[in-house]
Amino acid sequence: MMRLLALVFMTFVLGGCSWFGWLPWVDGDAQEDETKPAKLQSFNAEVSVAVQWQRKVGDGLGKKYIRLVPGVVADRIIAADGYGALAAFDRFSGQPIWQHQFGAVERPGFGIKRLLDRRDPAFVSGGVGTGEGLVLMGTTQGEVIALDVADGSERWRTRVGTEVGAAPTAGNGKVYVQTIDDRISALDADTGVVTWTYDSQMPLLTLRGTSAPVFAQGVLYSGFANGKVVALRAQNGEPIWEQRIMLPEGRSELDRIVDVDAQVELDGASMYALAYQGRVAAISRREGRPMWEQELSGFLDMAQGYGQVYVIDEDDTVSALNKDSGEINWQQAAFARRKLTAPLAFSNYLVVGDEEGYLHVLAQRDGRLMGRRKLGGKGLRTQPIIADDMLYTLTNSGTLTALKVALK
Repeated sequence: MMRLLALVFMTFVLGGCSWFGWLPWVDGDAQEDETKPAKLQSFNAEVSVAVQWQRKVGDGLGKKYIRLVPGVVADRIIAADGYGALAAFDRFSGQPIWQHQFGAVERPGFGIKRLLDRRDPAFVSGGVGTGEGLVLMGTTQGEVIALDVADGSERWRTRVGTEVGAAPTAGNGKVYVQTIDDRISALDADTGVVTWTYDSQMPLLTLRGTSAPVFAQGVLYSGFANGKVVALRAQNGEPIWEQRIMLPEGRSELDRIVDVDAQVELDGASMYALAYQGRVAAISRREGRPMWEQELSGFLDMAQGYGQVYVIDEDDTVSALNKDSGEINWQQAAFARRKLTAPLAFSNYLVVGDEEGYLHVLAQRDGRLMGRRKLGGKGLRTQPIIADDMLYTLTNSGTLTALKVALK
């Protein structure tokens, strides 16, 4: 009896004030609001978000916080799941063009062992990259798989070491891959043979994932877990310059995490980089010289438009920074704890998704809410993409949706 009473007492203690929320003098809402996603507020919608078509891709993205952004090549859109399924669709009509399974999913055997094993067998961790006539995928086993964009047939596969943390990039006859041990490998686009590698010093503790390399005009740009951004000659991997975005500070290794996981944004002679627990910085592409800095912490890819850079920080606040000065033009804090996707800027709009499956449309000019659409699909964590005037999203459950945004 004493043990039973002790168990009941501990249950009430651990349950906190939520057990007594029905009492008029107990305020349980404050604590609940600090842990749950912010409630969506009503607003006057200025745009409609209409579904054009939907298709299912494999078994979804799994539970490992994988974000596999679809790729667009000519008249087709290509999407993948976390378990090796890859499919190409006509991006206007949604009609299937080809599908391919490029890896086997490791699952436990039959019986009680399979029932009790709750591990997620997802193994695709980097994709979908496109270029040089290829569709490119990376895996947790450190493999890069290249498939033919025309029919999905496998062209080659190469092991580059550890887990591929972001979508491979193609250009100049090569495929560039960044792994979670802060190594960039350049592979021959025809054969998959490694032609050069670049290693960066890696801190003891980092975020899961990496920045995706960006290729432009014979130069490769990327961010690393030590808080630096580097420019390399794409032909041979020779460093052109490196610039630190944030210096690790604090007593613990957790405090000293300064990963540049967001893909750098290029804009003419300038580029923009974002460090976790750090800042956003504008840098000269030619010599790596800092132009301005703004204190913000984040790890999601950025977007740009209307003379602004859009950043989603670790508190899910959307900020618009002036490209010339770094000053914050506006902030939208209505999405606290909703685990937003990376933003997409197009036309007059800024679009983000959230973990409950809502797609939100904001005005680039001032950040006001303009539209909303519930997509479901176990939520969204993959960045939306745009091609012509069609918007595409991939839900966590693997539903690829084509939408159009129009003024009401």
